[in-house]
Amino acid sequence: LQFFRFVRSFRLLSLYFLVFELRFNSINMPKINKIFIDDPSAAEDKEGAIQVVRNVHTTPHDARFPSSNQGGHCWNRYNEWLLCLKQTKDSEGCGPMRQMAVSICPTLWVDKWDEERGEGTFAGLKV
Repeated sequence: LQFFRFVRSFRLLSLYFLVFELRFNSINMPKINKIFIDDPSAAEDKEGAIQVVRNVHTTPHDARFPSSNQGGHCWNRYNEWLLCLKQTKDSEGCGPMRQMAVSICPTLWVDKWDEERGEGTFAGLKV
């Protein structure tokens, strides 16, 4: 019984230190919301960061993929981008489709598929 009391008190003590550390670090951390405030005195480098943040978009909802596992959605968006490249031969015009694929797919997958396309071993559409 004493052992369980010790474990419980140890957990409470470690939780106390965790809360204290979070409070202490939050005092010294810069506020992220400052980047979103329209302040006329903001520096030019902040303006660039604000524009980047405002222009980031993810892929819209697709009713064909209702589940929380979006692996199929990722594969489909990537191949839709390749189909656009194949049909139009315009990489700039297909940029938004590439952005949608990159926004929903893990970076490792996209990098792997790009390498496979370069080697000619990609299982999806051939461009």
